[in-house]
Amino acid sequence: MVNVYTCKNGVRIVSEHIPHVRSISVGIWVGAGSRFELPEENGITHFIEHMLFKGTNTRTARQIAEEFDRIGGEVNAFTSKENTCYYAKVLDHHGPLAISILADMFYNSTFTKTELEKERQVVLEEILMSEDAPDDDVHEVLWRVMYPNDALGLPILGTSETLSTFTDDTIRNYMDKHYYPENIVISVAGNITKELLLYIEKLFSEMKRSPKAEESILTYPPFHSGRMVKERDVEQSHLAMSYPAVGAKDPDLYSFIALNNIIGGNMSSRLFQEVREDLGLAYTIYSYQSCYQDIGAFTIYSSTNNQQLQLLQNTIDQSLNKVRKEGITETELLNAKEQLKGSFVLGLESTNSRMSRNGRNELNTKRHKTMDEIIADIDAVSMEKVNYMIETILGTDPAISIIGQGVK
Repeated sequence: MVNVYTCKNGVRIVSEHIPHVRSISVGIWVGAGSRFELPEENGITHFIEHMLFKGTNTRTARQIAEEFDRIGGEVNAFTSKENTCYYAKVLDHHGPLAISILADMFYNSTFTKTELEKERQVVLEEILMSEDAPDDDVHEVLWRVMYPNDALGLPILGTSETLSTFTDDTIRNYMDKHYYPENIVISVAGNITKELLLYIEKLFSEMKRSPKAEESILTYPPFHSGRMVKERDVEQSHLAMSYPAVGAKDPDLYSFIALNNIIGGNMSSRLFQEVREDLGLAYTIYSYQSCYQDIGAFTIYSSTNNQQLQLLQNTIDQSLNKVRKEGITETELLNAKEQLKGSFVLGLESTNSRMSRNGRNELNTKRHKTMDEIIADIDAVSMEKVNYMIETILGTDPAISIIGQGVK
């Protein structure tokens, strides 16, 4: 059972007791992501995520790493378009130590000039690594096509230009705007105790809201179709195409996810069978859903040798046209629903996955459905609802990005 407790300052603590495990996972979730950055701030959310590991008033970056290694724990963080999460997984009796280190990083990071310059170079290398990987970069290009006038279209990592401008002052100003109590969720799952929850409350209930704090505003940006080609000297051409879809709060969310599974979400999907198994056009072919609070995207990715790119795109188009004209079969829908139920249940096997699910749900939707409720939602997906998704999603022109050599 998921429990939510709101501290006196607005920080929310979400807990799920799992008595049969010997571990706990804890995450500090912040409603700060790249979509809430100003153009000149692009990449600062991700840069701050890095900097919180670079030392506090009482711990160096090395000491932070050594303390977690000493107890056999894991510590990491990630930045998305809407959230940032700092998390750890440890044996249950090391829970207080893990929480105290995360809190120290969260409150007391020093952002010294020396560490800023070192980490700036590290993130620059991360940007260059992403640009050198066309199977990653093609998705960044795709978001620029979809949302050219919104922060959603900008890269989470930022650019070398924006990265060069970040200082300790710009970091603290950004944190004052977005790292405020009501925008923070502490999610913990595993073999937790009442004492641990009281300790978390003690650590986070005294956090003050800065006068600079700003509520993050959803932009509901319009989707743009179009095509962007990036010429690269590569052996394979990389193709990504996307259609506007529904957001995380939409009542038809599971109908969308079922449709994605049928089209390209697994090895028995239409695209995998037609493109890879029947024609041998590509080694990699898949589709996936991206669901944010206000909008969503249905994306297809594949790669093939430069000479076969047009054939690959034509094959994908033909497969989607067939879905539009003929719909799906009852067998496909039944299989998709069973696969969704299985992946959902199996996805909750670890404390980390439960911590992540609960933290994200509390921050973005403030709704925690039980397993039975979610399975009922999946069972409620009907042919009529999927047909509506087909019409809604595939009835528009897509955004397309291509990275390849000699692409016309």
